[in-house]
Amino acid sequence: MSVPQLRPCGEEAWLLDLDDNRMVHRWAAAVRQADLPGVREVVPGLTTLLVTLDPESTNATALRAALENLRPSPEQADDRGHHVIEVRYDGEDLDEVSRLTGLTVAEVVAAHTGTPWRVAFCGFAPGFSYLVGGDARLRVPRRGEARIRVPAGAVAIAGAFSSVYPRVSPGGWQLLGHTDGVLWDTAAEPPAVLRPGATVQFRDVG
Repeated sequence: MSVPQLRPCGEEAWLLDLDDNRMVHRWAAAVRQADLPGVREVVPGLTTLLVTLDPESTNATALRAALENLRPSPEQADDRGHHVIEVRYDGEDLDEVSRLTGLTVAEVVAAHTGTPWRVAFCGFAPGFSYLVGGDARLRVPRRGEARIRVPAGAVAIAGAFSSVYPRVSPGGWQLLGHTDGVLWDTAAEPPAVLRPGATVQFRDVG
């Protein structure tokens, strides 16, 4: 396996450019499991991996050399567990998603629950996870106008992604339904339930 392109991010991080998100998680697992000296944080993106360092323990040159010598195996994966999320498919945009996809509402629900999803990366807001791997028929655009207030637990899709809004926030994704599950808890460690590498199965409980 070739070494990905390494780009400096300031003096305390390297950004690895990778081919796809599965490679991102393979490299993330390899970096964590190698226990490289001075690594502070490993942050997956869609096709990148950010590796930050502790300047008191190592330097950018030493970390780059360690990363260049790393060779993830095909079996390595950033496994963060499997989660089943119970959903009531009563979202405000369910009919619009049906119109956009040409599927019936029942078919939209079946498509969303019929394929396991994987947390590719997190962003936008604390605990907000971008899930990939769903049914390609559900690829719909964001809403033309974002909502000022999306409730916590709202289950949504946009483009190739699905997600669950972990807390009240603005948002422009298409709302399919909601879950009563708590996915962000500041009293827990870690506070986010869905982390990069986890798999998710949505279950219709309506």
